[in-house]
Amino acid sequence: MKIATYNVNGIGARLPALIRWLAEFKPDVACLQELKAPQEKFPEAAIREAGYGVIWHGQKSWNGVAILARGADPVESRRALPGDPEDLHSRYIEALINGVRVGCLYLPNGNPAPGPKFDYKLRWLERLTKHAQELLATAEPVVLAGDYNVIPTEIDVYKPEHWVKDALFLPEVRSAFANLVAMGWTDSLRKLHPDERIYTFWDYFRNNYARDAGLRIDHLLLSPPAAPRLVSAGVDREVRGWEKASDHAPTWIVIEDDSR
Repeated sequence: MKIATYNVNGIGARLPALIRWLAEFKPDVACLQELKAPQEKFPEAAIREAGYGVIWHGQKSWNGVAILARGADPVESRRALPGDPEDLHSRYIEALINGVRVGCLYLPNGNPAPGPKFDYKLRWLERLTKHAQELLATAEPVVLAGDYNVIPTEIDVYKPEHWVKDALFLPEVRSAFANLVAMGWTDSLRKLHPDERIYTFWDYFRNNYARDAGLRIDHLLLSPPAAPRLVSAGVDREVRGWEKASDHAPTWIVIEDDSR
């Protein structure tokens, strides 16, 4: 079962690249972020024509998340992160697919920091941690996939000294992510590639993609029942170089089927 996360940075502009990626790389599950489209403008017909069932939570101009499943319809279990009923941002959606619970998330950027946006990011991380703990208690195989807007360690960023004051790399954010993982979650890419410099995002400016001046901010965390099934993980880096590409590349894992 191949599960991918992909911040599309505007599904309207990136739809041709998305459809091409689905056709060439054939993920079984694709978690999308930054749809930047209201609910009624999501291209459901094109996604279904590509062979995928889909659920989505749109938002005009900003945010937006979706879960696609190849040849199946995701069974939605949640479409907002619990803990703040007044938070109307479309940043979380969750579904059951072939016995695996998949949470798709788009964590706030948090810049400029300090400030209200950074405070919101820290609160969102707290809510995510609490929900993640509840998911662990279910003893289900769970994958929490998405754009976390967190650079976990110095190996996850080109020239870390340039990021010391950025909300993606501040100690409070990195500590919160480390605490989340320490609860029992497995950072899948790091588990299989512990010392390799692997990036998932390259800014459009300063020729960053060609220079490989990137960040690793897209993560797939696995619960204890899912982690032993992990067999491979990687980044479809070349997709970032396609015409009208997102500034993120799809990041993916493959887990074995449950043999029980």
